[in-house]
Amino acid sequence: MSIESPADRFAELLALSRAGKRLPVEHWHPSHCGHSDMRIAADGTWFHAGSPIGRKELVQLFSSILRREPDGSHVLVTPVEKLDIDVEDAPFIAVDADWEGEGEARRILFRLNTEDVVAAGPNNMLDVQIGGDGTPRPYLHVRGGLFALVNRATFYRLADLALAEGAEPPGLWSDGAFFPFMQGIDDAA
Repeated sequence: MSIESPADRFAELLALSRAGKRLPVEHWHPSHCGHSDMRIAADGTWFHAGSPIGRKELVQLFSSILRREPDGSHVLVTPVEKLDIDVEDAPFIAVDADWEGEGEARRILFRLNTEDVVAAGPNNMLDVQIGGDGTPRPYLHVRGGLFALVNRATFYRLADLALAEGAEPPGLWSDGAFFPFMQGIDDAA
């Protein structure tokens, strides 16, 4: 029986991530080892020890082992350790969207700041909340209780499409689910 070093485990996780394999973080239940000294800023920038992480590949790897706990906290999880990470808003940013089809047959695909692609639908709901300043704050469920904030430019492109279609209330279909864009505005008034 060989004992893997932390560097060996990290290299293995990196190889799986690069190969596009989805890591089974929801099935790993290691012991808690403290805080990672990492945080994800509201703009989606990842930091370690106060400095931005500049290597995109590292951010992609860390994002693949990110998990949300039942108490709402965020952790980085490997098969042998679990570390807390601070998240200021949502851990991901949806930086672009594209769609195919129209109306109820439409499928909206969001590209995240980690280069992951997520289709809005029954398993990945798009929820438009209203911020304290009255502006829409759209969030896309990514996986396991993790969300992406849809950036303003992307949301406005989708809102223009919804308004052009004239649905009442304004919203869009994706993968058989309808997502109203103005639902929270009446609630906030």
